[in-house]
Amino acid sequence: MSRNGWSAIRQVILICGLLIWGGPVLAGSESAGTVPIDARTATHDTVPVAGLALPPLRYPVARQDSTADHVFGEVLADPWRWLESDLRADRAVADWVMRENTLSQTYLGQLPGRDHFAQRLRALYNFERYSLPKKAGHRYFFLRNSGLLNQAVLFVRDGLNGTDRVLVDPNRAGSGEYALDFWAPSRSGHYLAYGEQRSGSDWRTIRVVDAGSGAALPDRIEWAHDTLIGWIGDAGFLYSRFPAPRDSDAYLAPLRNKCVWFHRLGTAQDADELVYATPEHPEWGHKAQVTSDGRWAVITTEASAAPQRGVHLVDLAPVHRAGRWNVVPLVDGLNHDWKLVDGQGTRLWFVTNDGAPNYRLVRIELGTHPGVRVLVGEQHGQLEAGRIVGDRLILSYLDGGQRVAMVTDLNGRPARAITMTENGSATGFNGAPGDPETFYQFSSYNQPPSIYRLDLRSGRVTPFARPEVPFNPADYMIEDRQYPSRDGTLVPITVVRKRALAIAVTPAPTLLYGYGGFDIALNPGYSPWRMAWLEAGGVFAVAAVRGGGELGPDWYQAGRGPNKQNSFDDFIAAGDWLIRSGIAQRGHLAVQGGSNGGMMVAAVINQRPDLFVAANPDVGVMDMLRFDRFTQGRSWIVDYGDPAREADWRILRAYSPYHNIHSGADYPAILVTTGDTDDRVVPAHSFKYVAALQAAWIGNRPHLLRVESDAGHGAGKPLDKVIAGGADVLAFLAAWTGLRAP
Repeated sequence: MSRNGWSAIRQVILICGLLIWGGPVLAGSESAGTVPIDARTATHDTVPVAGLALPPLRYPVARQDSTADHVFGEVLADPWRWLESDLRADRAVADWVMRENTLSQTYLGQLPGRDHFAQRLRALYNFERYSLPKKAGHRYFFLRNSGLLNQAVLFVRDGLNGTDRVLVDPNRAGSGEYALDFWAPSRSGHYLAYGEQRSGSDWRTIRVVDAGSGAALPDRIEWAHDTLIGWIGDAGFLYSRFPAPRDSDAYLAPLRNKCVWFHRLGTAQDADELVYATPEHPEWGHKAQVTSDGRWAVITTEASAAPQRGVHLVDLAPVHRAGRWNVVPLVDGLNHDWKLVDGQGTRLWFVTNDGAPNYRLVRIELGTHPGVRVLVGEQHGQLEAGRIVGDRLILSYLDGGQRVAMVTDLNGRPARAITMTENGSATGFNGAPGDPETFYQFSSYNQPPSIYRLDLRSGRVTPFARPEVPFNPADYMIEDRQYPSRDGTLVPITVVRKRALAIAVTPAPTLLYGYGGFDIALNPGYSPWRMAWLEAGGVFAVAAVRGGGELGPDWYQAGRGPNKQNSFDDFIAAGDWLIRSGIAQRGHLAVQGGSNGGMMVAAVINQRPDLFVAANPDVGVMDMLRFDRFTQGRSWIVDYGDPAREADWRILRAYSPYHNIHSGADYPAILVTTGDTDDRVVPAHSFKYVAALQAAWIGNRPHLLRVESDAGHGAGKPLDKVIAGGADVLAFLAAWTGLRAP
């Protein structure tokens, strides 16, 4: 079905009022694919919230069929598998989603504080925001949002003190559904390639613009996905894409055969040259980078979300002469992680965990005396990345949850450390050999991102862009604490609240957040919706549970695969500790997480429904027995395990949110959020989970679904939708925790 057709159906459904608040449930519509069920699964007398008595909830009827799997000697029912169909092509799914959205929007619109949070979010987003600049030639490229634009605008500046010019403005399309995902100038700064994202999808269209004139080139490349751009002079660039999928497969089908291509400027996409592919391993994906001196193309290969990569090289000098892509192996196998720093001549610098779990810096010699030399050995903190800027190396470390940067010479001898005295995160340090400067960004829970310029010769730091905000950061206290998990492991937790609240040792409505997967570390960072929660007198807490990357590779391994229960135990223990320490009170604690964190929230609710009064699982992986069947799901096997293996299946079966909802327990109020074009964690996960929640005996608090239209996994969402969604979630969590908006 076309997007226009889907929009028409949505409008008809809304106009006809298929689900009226407090009215009858339409249970016999063939077009909706619904069947009558008994009243207990359709009507829930909601308990009063914040003194507001709302009418009973009448959940849309989601038909149940006899679908079941016979797996490893067990029969496992899956009565809502029909909700896995693409709602843009399946009218029954679209109808059910529209009923759910009508219900949730009516409920959320009546909550006290909803309008307040919408107004505060609009004010808190209304400040000028910059991205880190990228320098190419004499030009500086950066994103800037003046405050309330739906999407940031790409600017170019000729010289450090030049005048800013608009290069690409995605807001010109009007709806805000287009966003810039990445941009990469050619080394000379003459051209710039950028990725255009539509409706939050992970698919990208690559376009090119002349940075001098601002003129758009006719070049257009479709089906790029999780790609880097490697410019080869000004002639063209390397990029990664999948084969063009069939229309029916574009949204849900597993992704295979990601290859590296070369696009020559001024030519059509079907003339692009295939550089590297592995058809014998369709599950492998490849990305290409080009060293700053233009000598080498470095192709990395990965098979999953795990930090395990192979490396191949292309000497670009013969390519210029003969047009041949001679790809040769540098690192065989997918056994360790290899991150390119840069190259000069016959030397390549890499950050790798080969022989060093916390990573180390090595230099590979490709000349007459080839070999590998360790420049900086493994340290206590984890070496995350490196850059060559000017004649210096800038190495970024994560140590005990804090980020620091070390400046060395090209042989790894330390020159100086860059440390932050405040609780926050410094990231960036972009640049190239020969540059006299680098830029980095500093952000914290009470401070929006500021951009700084570091002069590498003098060591002087000057602001490049520092925003003004309508609050005093000093009014908020950030505390780093620890608490014991179920097995005695000490887990870091950060607590943010008003300074006066902390000094008075007064418990307040508290929101607990976590992620706990894929070796990803939660960094201190500013969020206007979190600030709106804090302004209203709430507490925000972030638990660095096992499975994340906050404390290095061992911390990650302790929360993946067969150890996944540790993540849930850590998260549950965080909630218990917040109550026990007097920061929160029982009955006033909410929980939130997104993606893997959304799965963790839902799993923890099943295991301890008494602990939280409200929850927001966002874009979560809810069916742990079928996650590998959609889009990028197979790459998550390294973290979760393989549902096709009995040992893994039994572990997944034990905590899969969709399969472990316990009828008879009193569940918290739950607002499940997702996007209708999320092609990373497909919304079917949330659909099936909500259908199961609403059909179960789990108490009288509401269990609602909010589906954002023309939105994906989160990236690229227009600001108007960010504010509307944030106001809904904040009002829901505030109402159930007792947080009274001013």
